[in-house]
Amino acid sequence: MSSKDDARRISRSLVDPRVIDPRQELVRHDDLDDAELAQVVRLLEAIRNWREAEQRLSFLSRNHMKLNETDMKALRYVIASMNADVPVTAGALSDHLRVSTASVTKLLDRLEKAGHVVRKPHPTDRRAVTVEITPETHREVRRTMGMQHARRFEVVKKLTPAERETVTRFLDDLSATTLIAAPSDA
Repeated sequence: MSSKDDARRISRSLVDPRVIDPRQELVRHDDLDDAELAQVVRLLEAIRNWREAEQRLSFLSRNHMKLNETDMKALRYVIASMNADVPVTAGALSDHLRVSTASVTKLLDRLEKAGHVVRKPHPTDRRAVTVEITPETHREVRRTMGMQHARRFEVVKKLTPAERETVTRFLDDLSATTLIAAPSDA
């Protein structure tokens, strides 16, 4: 077997407890037969593959538009707010992004300089300004991330209501496992 084959085999096995935890110190799997264990591993591989594909798409979109992850989150929020006819203020962005208003000001300065957003007077509060996405950036975000979301929506729509409930419960439970644990002092 070549070193490339070995590398692919190891890469595929990074979610297989037989490889990453053969003594079952963290992941107990001796209660599963071979077929069940293989099915669990295939599901974990599918999750990993989807996550990696999502990360690649996000990176390519951000890189193409010369944005960082927070910039893209801000643009998506501005688009959703504009679609709902809700004015976006720096304070609303600060709350959504969970960053300081000073950080939002820097973010908006950067996005405005790059031609992604414009600031306009607030329609009812003369002391405030609102943020709107430029038509060019809106088209680009719709072309990249919007089309990807539409494809995902179609995949989910194909599921039965019961399947959607099962997948939703599964993903919620999976999300709950990602609580960040503090490193031990060992």
